[in-house]
Amino acid sequence: MIDVLYFAWVRERIGLPKEKIETSAATVAALVEELKAREERYEAAFADLSALRVAVDQELTDFDAPLAGAREVAFFPPMTGG
Repeated sequence: MIDVLYFAWVRERIGLPKEKIETSAATVAALVEELKAREERYEAAFADLSALRVAVDQELTDFDAPLAGAREVAFFPPMTGG
């Protein structure tokens, strides 16, 4: 099981702040594909990966990052200053 956290507009589109997911995905990108296949709201949230950042176990990483041993994945829009 892995905890998946959603922040900002990602959370708004999916309608959940977090959920526990049983996954066999080897990478973050594979996890995203599993989520997108679930329902339209996930498809909408992950439609443009260039508009998203991801962290695995609270470490900022890329979508090709491995999930082996990971306990948490968080998706959020890029942070803006100002």
